[in-house]
Amino acid sequence: MKKIIIDSGPLIALFDSSDIFHHQSVEFVKANKYPLITTIASITEVLHLLDFNRNAQIDFLEWISRGGVEIYKIQNEDFDRLKQLTEKYRDLPMDFADSCLVYLAEQLSINTIATIDRDFTIYRIKGRKKFKVVFS
Repeated sequence: MKKIIIDSGPLIALFDSSDIFHHQSVEFVKANKYPLITTIASITEVLHLLDFNRNAQIDFLEWISRGGVEIYKIQNEDFDRLKQLTEKYRDLPMDFADSCLVYLAEQLSINTIATIDRDFTIYRIKGRKKFKVVFS
């Protein structure tokens, strides 16, 4: 089954009604027919950036618990590749959450991503394949 990787930006917007991408994020989630997948790094980033509103954090956690997004596990043995990606894109710079999403794309052969981060137009999957951004 086709899956869509989701970055923290659309997730933050989904739970922050003052975010300029809130309406677009709500519409994307309503219209989306494919499972969303991310990593714990992006979940942590969302919770950190929603720290201004405990209710938004709780709503986000509830949404996850109801299956709103699948979380791909990053293991110890994955960190060598994460380091390689971070080194390759150090000039952007690539943060940990982004390296985890690129790694996820490589591992699951997924190139579709929901993001507002323009860096995903530069990142390549296994050094060659472009991401298809479906939320921007």
